[in-house]
Amino acid sequence: SAMREAPDLLMIGEIRDKPTLQSALLFAQTGHLCMSTLHANNSYHALNRIINFFPREARDALFADLAISLRCVISQRLVRSKDGGRVPAIEIMQNTAHIAELIKKGEINEIKDAMEQSLAPGSQTFEQSLYQLYSSGQITIENALANADSATNLHWLISNAGKPPTDAGKNDVPSQTGAPSAPADDLSSIKLNLDMV
Repeated sequence: SAMREAPDLLMIGEIRDKPTLQSALLFAQTGHLCMSTLHANNSYHALNRIINFFPREARDALFADLAISLRCVISQRLVRSKDGGRVPAIEIMQNTAHIAELIKKGEINEIKDAMEQSLAPGSQTFEQSLYQLYSSGQITIENALANADSATNLHWLISNAGKPPTDAGKNDVPSQTGAPSAPADDLSSIKLNLDMV
């Protein structure tokens, strides 16, 4: 019935089962922005939960639908700050062309590495978010490491001033051309092409 209202955005409180997920995919495939929540530790875990709603014989179709319809997965952890409060560490997995290809092939295990190597605007792993919180003095190194998916990767970021392990994903761009990207943290890096004006 929500479709009859010509909505700009559809919000599903929580995806707990296959029928709810199928509804979300249907909304997305009909051109509607659909947002929902799902209990998961990170983007990789969220995708695995979605996949496990479906039997193995139905997964090829699911992978194709997700590769086309998914825009991004955002995960959050509240980390104890130095002042005793909490600050969010946020992982953002944008469905770039490379990520979409991995989903389509069912190569979910490769997504974490692809995220670490990607420099797509707006994407970041928990380790990259924790590094930013640590380097800005908001959290201790102990709390950063305790909340990382990979303490080794976080150590690497700290010792290399936040530079990603490789440049392999520097040309990775979002697969959905109309998808909005997060604003740059440092506006001085934005260059205008005046020839287009």
